[in-house]
Amino acid sequence: MGETVTVHFVGAGPGAADLLTVRATRMLAEADVVLYPGTYLDPAVLAHCAADAELVDTQGLDLDRITARLVAAHAAGRDVVRLTSGDPSLYSALTEQTRRLDAHGVPWDVTPGVPAYAAASALVGRELTVPLVAQSVVLTRTRVRSTAMPETESLEAFAATRATLVLHLAVTRTRELMARIEPEYGARCPVVVVHRASQPGQAVLRGTVSSIADAVEEAGFRQAAVILVGWALAPESGGESYLYDPSRPRVSGPPSGTTG
Repeated sequence: MGETVTVHFVGAGPGAADLLTVRATRMLAEADVVLYPGTYLDPAVLAHCAADAELVDTQGLDLDRITARLVAAHAAGRDVVRLTSGDPSLYSALTEQTRRLDAHGVPWDVTPGVPAYAAASALVGRELTVPLVAQSVVLTRTRVRSTAMPETESLEAFAATRATLVLHLAVTRTRELMARIEPEYGARCPVVVVHRASQPGQAVLRGTVSSIADAVEEAGFRQAAVILVGWALAPESGGESYLYDPSRPRVSGPPSGTTG
């Protein structure tokens, strides 16, 4: 038998207390220690925690101090949940934290959560992949105070695909970013900015590549916003999926358990 896992990275979803998974709420209820990102989380999420759980807001802690908390909890045999905003697979510093835990010999696991971009698209009622318009979604960010982007991942290169763009950590640079993608998407391409999707005080701005920066600056958004760009966001866009076209023959896959 392997060592009992005491450190659990859990996706807290976009922030709403009722958008956590069933597994996440169970883990919070059982945790002795909960580390959470206070900047991005609706405090109501913490209502899932046990009354005697130790709650630690990590917004003022660097990764080494966070790691020290996790290691200490493991050493004391305490079950600890490290909440991340959205889903741990995106911009959660999961790699940096687990690398440190591995160095200390601390076992860990990961529970997924609802990503912020999914909550944003749900709020505006739009599919990000629409037949004959966009069948790919690019999830990316920009550099402000964060690490540099790889040379192969320029915004212009992604814009050239004309896929649906989802820009994280980018709202303070909206005007500059729209200018960079306008040659590919055009001035009239729909843009939606969702601030604190699913949380109290959530807000939605709709506009175009040419107009959305004015709306963002007027609203004063500085963080916790997702920018969606693409023609898939236009209500009238797209064709019909072949999957549901009655005029086309249905193609069945191979029987279960076979390959080919």
